[in-house]
Amino acid sequence: MTGPREIARAALTFDAAEAPALVDRLMSPPATRRWKALTTDGGLVMVSLSERDPTIGHIDLLAVHPDAQGKGRGRELVAAAETWLRAEGATQARFAGNPPAYAWPGIDVRYTAAACLAESAGYERYHVAWNMTARLPVAAEAEPPLRPGVELHTAASGEDRARVAAFAEREWNANWAWEAANATGLHYATLDGEIVAFAAWGARPLWFGPMGTAPAARGLGVGGRLLRRCLADQHAAGLTETQIGWVGPLRFYSRAVGARAERVFWLYRRDLR
Repeated sequence: MTGPREIARAALTFDAAEAPALVDRLMSPPATRRWKALTTDGGLVMVSLSERDPTIGHIDLLAVHPDAQGKGRGRELVAAAETWLRAEGATQARFAGNPPAYAWPGIDVRYTAAACLAESAGYERYHVAWNMTARLPVAAEAEPPLRPGVELHTAASGEDRARVAAFAEREWNANWAWEAANATGLHYATLDGEIVAFAAWGARPLWFGPMGTAPAARGLGVGGRLLRRCLADQHAAGLTETQIGWVGPLRFYSRAVGARAERVFWLYRRDLR
């Protein structure tokens, strides 16, 4: 029950393999983020402030080693997290992901004890999110030729990553730009030399995402191709399945790679007084 990584590995039974990497990611957020890791004997809570609205605080990760469970550690950690958030000016606390460096969108419903703790501590459920699972490798399929002027690329250099990150921030937001810059794998498409789409994996350890296609390139078929390039990378890295995180377009991923909706997350919040 020593360090945060060991506590997380023992406590997060559905995510044990990637638990240390999750702790490392939460400890390496964007430089502008205010965050804190708090521990008790056998327990860990990681908490941060939203950069979009600093009055909102996020309980990013809560873990209690099995040997310390049943002793009130979880409630102590939630109280400690709320105390830190109040001191930092937050007026609301959430069990919800704080993009771009997050562990989960909310509480995985399989961690039932965590959901019960949140509700007993006065948190209300306000949203539901889900992931999709894609089996790897994805079956190969014949694809039509790309239209003239369209090219696919791997962002192999820092300069490439910076260009894709700038595109993601311009078209979407700074969170996606950070994830593109910090992803394990990053692919993009150009139309007549200009970046028009990208797809990333590993910004949130082991998961796919984000990806986006600018309006000018929609209908060209580049999104599915970039997705499949990323999933091929993940299979080459030894994965037999991947999570497509915080999904919006179910139909796209279902048709493109046979993904299925699977993990469900409940998002909770409570006003701090």
